[in-house]
Amino acid sequence: MERTWRPTTGGILCIIAGAMNVLAGLVVTGGLAAIGLLGLGIGLPMPLLGLPWLSVLGVPLVILGIVSIIGGAYALKRRLWGLALAGTILVTITGNLLYGTLAIIFVSLGKGEFE
Repeated sequence: MERTWRPTTGGILCIIAGAMNVLAGLVVTGGLAAIGLLGLGIGLPMPLLGLPWLSVLGVPLVILGIVSIIGGAYALKRRLWGLALAGTILVTITGNLLYGTLAIIFVSLGKGEFE
């Protein structure tokens, strides 16, 4: 089977979007925790003291981003089509609709190239 650009492009889009998700998750997790801890020292109002609890929202974003990066890597290798497709779907679920939709299309069209 001839190797086309579709799985490669889908994998690259998946890796880029997954990296953005990991970065966003780390910023949310670390940033909100830091704001809550700083609030204790400088006397900010009580509602800001609850922000470290919200950092739990960043952890799933990091995990889904890592799975997306792994799926993109498998799309580049053209192995495990199911994992590559799952990575692209997770990119779409986490909010990167443009990258995720394009990655799903490209990986799906290149299904015949996977081992």
